[in-house]
Amino acid sequence: MSEALSNLGSENRTFAPTEAFASQANAKQEIYERADKDYLAFWEEQANNLYWHKKWDQVLDWQSPFAKWFIGGKLNASYNALDRHVLEGRGDRIAFLFEGEPGDSKQITYSQLLTEVKEVR
Repeated sequence: MSEALSNLGSENRTFAPTEAFASQANAKQEIYERADKDYLAFWEEQANNLYWHKKWDQVLDWQSPFAKWFIGGKLNASYNALDRHVLEGRGDRIAFLFEGEPGDSKQITYSQLLTEVKEVR
């Protein structure tokens, strides 16, 4: 591996956000602290929020600089993004909101988007 690539794998600088920017974040400091304390447990917890057709055998296989996550697991991204929301009673909620130029906007619910995705063209 080249020295440049090797150096990229050992970056130690941090760049703190401004207070104004951080105050608008969806994730607060506590979530970062949990991830920093035990990142494997943190990401496993996050993955458990998804529906898996087959649960993984191993959370992470790290062979620097390559990472393989959730080894052996199988999921359907479309099911997790759409189907499960409709099945859990959120079909009428907005899934997609487009705001273009003034007067140019579109809203699509989870149910509408699921119907579009299932349509064969």
